[in-house]
Amino acid sequence: MWISGFFKGMALPLSTISITSSVVFGVYRNTWQCLTQIRGNENSKLDVFLSGLAGGVAQVSVMSPGDVVKVRLQCQTENRRYGQRNVKYQGALHCLITVAREERLSGLYKGASALALRDGPSFATYFLTYHTLSSKLTPDGQREPEWPVVLFSGGMAGIAGWCVATPMDVIKARLQMDGIGGQRKYRGIIHCVSETVRCEGPAIFFRTLMINCTRAFPVNMVVFAISRAKRVSGDEQPSKLQASRDDCSEMNYECERVTSRTKAPELCSDRLRKIQGLRFD
Repeated sequence: MWISGFFKGMALPLSTISITSSVVFGVYRNTWQCLTQIRGNENSKLDVFLSGLAGGVAQVSVMSPGDVVKVRLQCQTENRRYGQRNVKYQGALHCLITVAREERLSGLYKGASALALRDGPSFATYFLTYHTLSSKLTPDGQREPEWPVVLFSGGMAGIAGWCVATPMDVIKARLQMDGIGGQRKYRGIIHCVSETVRCEGPAIFFRTLMINCTRAFPVNMVVFAISRAKRVSGDEQPSKLQASRDDCSEMNYECERVTSRTKAPELCSDRLRKIQGLRFD
């Protein structure tokens, strides 16, 4: 039994996920630091919300081409394995090249405005949920939340983010597929929303919510666990470096003191060699 259909169109998004994640978390943290310095309040939920919004919108620049390829491959029902010859896209790279050749660069960013409207509010809610839950569940005076808190808050943040993102995800996919092999049906985002509601009802926007949330909880548990591990390891390096510098300064001071009193530099030659050969990794 073939299970490859469950992973159809995932090659390009998987190859670029590290880039998109770096953009999201990088823009989020830098924006938050800037807003914190300007406003002088580290616990402002508004700053967290705005920083997440900026991170979500920023990732569209690198995410949109891979998302277009994913949606088109997933919506392609023909399969060469069953002898069907009218297969337009033969893989992720072929799809990317074909879209760029036939529709130019704008084809790779088709539906990007809907993607920005999906990911901006979604990541704003995502980071705000994690920040709020982890702050509430962490005792006062404790700098970092415990691992169970990180995992639970990350999972719930993923669910909250997809609750906000799912309606616009439906619109985004329809705009990306609109006009493929025929006449365009939608004139824009607002027209797509109105036509979708008129023809299929509002419930269509939440048809995939359950599967999105089921996937989001474990995935974002891992995301925030990795983020915390990297942050903790990064905090340890400066402390080790400072400790090495303090030890070096203390050794140098003591050696100079002994040398000035005894007028015997040879007593400190070993220590001087150690200080001169010390390296900060």
